[in-house]
Amino acid sequence: MSGTLIWKQTMPPMRNSVCLVQSCTCRLVGGQGPFPYPTSSVTWNDISVTNLELEDNGLGAEGARHLVEMLQTNITIQSLNLSNNQLKLEGAHVISKMLLDNYYIKSIKLSGNDFDDTAVKYVADALKVDYVVKELDLSHNRFGNAGEHLGHMLATNVGIEVLNLSWNHLRMGGAVALSAGLKVNSTLKQLQLSWNGFGHIEAESLGQALKHNSTLVLLDLGSNRIDDQAVALLCQGLATNDTLRVLKLSHNPLTNIGALTLLKTVTKNIKSAVEEIDISTVFVCEAFVELLEKAVQGRPALNVRHSAMSSVTRNSSALQIFQKFLEERNESIMDFFQALDKEGTMTVSTSDFRKAVKAANIPLDQRQLEWLIKTFDKKCTATIMYSLQSAHRYRDVQHHQDED
Repeated sequence: MSGTLIWKQTMPPMRNSVCLVQSCTCRLVGGQGPFPYPTSSVTWNDISVTNLELEDNGLGAEGARHLVEMLQTNITIQSLNLSNNQLKLEGAHVISKMLLDNYYIKSIKLSGNDFDDTAVKYVADALKVDYVVKELDLSHNRFGNAGEHLGHMLATNVGIEVLNLSWNHLRMGGAVALSAGLKVNSTLKQLQLSWNGFGHIEAESLGQALKHNSTLVLLDLGSNRIDDQAVALLCQGLATNDTLRVLKLSHNPLTNIGALTLLKTVTKNIKSAVEEIDISTVFVCEAFVELLEKAVQGRPALNVRHSAMSSVTRNSSALQIFQKFLEERNESIMDFFQALDKEGTMTVSTSDFRKAVKAANIPLDQRQLEWLIKTFDKKCTATIMYSLQSAHRYRDVQHHQDED
């Protein structure tokens, strides 16, 4: 039997009753006041439930205590959601005692329970030697210095793969200690740190951790204090890391400079496994767009979410417009340059190129034309040096743009 068992607050308290449900999710849906917990005489072995959802039921510490008593004989529940239940310090203590004797629960969600540093210490200490829990959610609480305890936990824990610490107050010493734990951890795959206080010092410690960590595949630092300098410090780790695949940095005070630093670092690291970067709130310039286009040629799986002004996207399309115009006339870039190079020196002045483009009525506005000239004359020498190899390179860029 598969389905959902719903227990609403309007229902009378269950006492000494048995519910036979196999392989389903049991969710208690309520809202007004604490949920009517059954007496401890009911054994949860009578309910074959693997996923127990108790979010937002106002359990409190007392409700948690009754729940733990019932779970002592249970061997089927693997996922436990106790988010938004006003557990606070006393409730954290109750849950930590349960975790010390845990052999079955693999996922536990404790989001939004008003946990402070002391409360998180209880949980972290209980998980130091745990190997069963794979997913831990402590988001939307109010701890900061507890990063020290979480760091010690990561340094010794050999089970947790997903850790959500978003929407807390992690910064300074707590964040640095957390990174120290990450540095030597061997199991964590996803670390969510959005909406905390990560800035320069914290980014540097994470960068050092990424130099040594070989398991993390997702790092979420959205909505922190990561600016251009902080990104440069984080890149110290990205320059050698070969396991991270997803990096989220949206809603940070990043500029185009930091975005370029990040992209250059990832592309220069030939062992980098990064496939997705989220800097969707950063407005980039033409140089970033150019570099990204080249990077994707060698790494087709790379996806960088970014923003760009219409002028930037318009300018970056200049090469595409230029090549499409020539193709319609059955010409190549090489043909266009050779027609201007009367003496066969493999060079063309930028002024001659500018005049020729205008004379051919190629549909480029002035800014697009100047951007195209800068593309061909990167060192601003007023001379375009062309070759068959460079022509092929520009053709490959065009081919990639057509695929997109």
